[in-house]
Amino acid sequence: MIKRMLFIVAILVLTACSLPTRAPVTPTSWMVSPDRTGPAIQTRSNVWLNVGSVSVAPPFDGRALVYRLGDQCYEKDFYNVYTVIPAEMISNAERQWLNKANIFAATVGQNNSFFPYYTLQLTVNECYGDYRIKPEEVVGVEFFLSESTGGKANPLIGANRYSKRIALKDNTPEALVVGQQQALAAIFKEYEGQLSKYAANLPKPLGQ
Repeated sequence: MIKRMLFIVAILVLTACSLPTRAPVTPTSWMVSPDRTGPAIQTRSNVWLNVGSVSVAPPFDGRALVYRLGDQCYEKDFYNVYTVIPAEMISNAERQWLNKANIFAATVGQNNSFFPYYTLQLTVNECYGDYRIKPEEVVGVEFFLSESTGGKANPLIGANRYSKRIALKDNTPEALVVGQQQALAAIFKEYEGQLSKYAANLPKPLGQ
């Protein structure tokens, strides 16, 4: 009986050792970075603009792509993720976009050591693929432009909100990322026109 049990155990060990090993699943990484094309804006300020903090509302603030499957049902796809967190990704995209628009003498990030007179902050309220009826990408962004005046009671110059829905060709992660890029590009382009109007009538910087 003991010999038979040992024989069965040996067979199981050999079988286990012969099973093929499965490679670990590596998430696919995506980057959303809309690129501005075309001529620069004619209205140009001689001062610098700082793209400050970008806040992203949950559950869209993590690296995983987010799908909306029901009115109160959101799902995160941990097998398809952004290369960096959305706040950093969108901040860099907006800064590069505005530098190409050439509305200000320079548009810098919040870690820059230069002191800008004006700051642009963003709040991303929505950023998900909506699959309840037909595949759509939904992006909603608020922009807050303010002046750095050292303690002024109300430094806000303007607040603007935009929301875009982009139809997706299918329900793949690739189509979702393409839709996000298109939605952000449309929002950046629309706000670019508004920012140009602000730049033409900015308050005089402190000390000038």
